[in-house]
Amino acid sequence: MDDVRKLIYGVVIAFGLMIAGWFGLIYVSACGFTLTCLRGSPLIDRTPIPTLIPATLPAPDHSRRTEFNKCQVSTVDLIGAWVSAGQPEGEAFSFTDVNGASCVGTFQEDVRPLFVNSNLWYAGALACSSCHNSALLTTNAGLDLSSYQAMRMGSRREDDSDQGNDIFSAGAWDESILYDWLFLRKHIPLARPPELAAEGPVIYAGTRLSAAATPTP
Repeated sequence: MDDVRKLIYGVVIAFGLMIAGWFGLIYVSACGFTLTCLRGSPLIDRTPIPTLIPATLPAPDHSRRTEFNKCQVSTVDLIGAWVSAGQPEGEAFSFTDVNGASCVGTFQEDVRPLFVNSNLWYAGALACSSCHNSALLTTNAGLDLSSYQAMRMGSRREDDSDQGNDIFSAGAWDESILYDWLFLRKHIPLARPPELAAEGPVIYAGTRLSAAATPTP
């Protein structure tokens, strides 16, 4: 009888110890080895950017605003204005944007990117200089569009010293080889989609001089 009683007491004690250990494990997992159980408190949602400006910093000046002063212009009008102005390399040239505003642009900032940047004429478009570059023996039409000097040397060239055909037609834009292939035959940029307008995409370029019309960003 004593053995049975000891067995029952042993099972009860073991069961109690198991329950206590289980609850202890849960408590330690949730609260750690503390009595405050701060780990169980709800998380405070904080923004990663401070919402208060330190008093030592100067107050922000909202009186000065940066004006959007770019012009909207089609590529045919932008390149045409540059060609008609004599194809200046460093000097600014004038053009009129789609809103009738007077604008100025430069070759390096506004015209050259049309020939050396990809994804500009349409999504996925290769840069014109991908096919027309300094490798004259293999480049298309012997034409290098990667630099100002090379463009002025013209097309159908065989080496760097060879003067080719004037692609600007001495400033007569509508009669030029470049105008013919870009906007009449529409052969370049390569694989241009049929939905691309004949005058090319309308882009932001140059600087607006006249406040007669404000382009929509």
